[in-house]
Amino acid sequence: MRHKSHGTGRFASPDLAELGPGCILEEGVLIFHPENVFLGEDVYVGHQTILKGYYKNQLRIGDETWIGQQCFFHSAGGLEIGARVGIGPGVRIITSAHGESGRATPILFSPVELAKVVIEDDADIGTSAVILPGVRIGKGAQIGAGAVVTRDVPAYAVAAGSPARVIRERPE
Repeated sequence: MRHKSHGTGRFASPDLAELGPGCILEEGVLIFHPENVFLGEDVYVGHQTILKGYYKNQLRIGDETWIGQQCFFHSAGGLEIGARVGIGPGVRIITSAHGESGRATPILFSPVELAKVVIEDDADIGTSAVILPGVRIGKGAQIGAGAVVTRDVPAYAVAAGSPARVIRERPE
């Protein structure tokens, strides 16, 4: 089977669907399918982060969001990150996974299932956390470093672990 390149990820700012004023994209940031990537005002994207847009669905990042270095966001199923969200270095957000078609079919060749991820305003995602397809992280929620988030996290909850579990609520 022949594989095709998805491109270099190099882009020019006019290629983006939206690039708000005051955005900073550090050296080494790669953006794929920039026509489906929307960045609000004053977004910071750290060194060597990959914003993997997709030919369908959108990757949207709200105003004043901060993204650490070496993150990987895959938006095949759609990815919406709210305003004023902090995302630590090395975070992975995935919106697709291969289904299982039985033992006769290698998982690699099974159909890809897409599921949107939503991170609401004011949330914080700890260093090296992994957010899996279909998850919604509520407003002001905090995800611990290294957590693997497999299900929704309510607003203002603190979740940690692998798989992530809500351990408490943030104080008012």
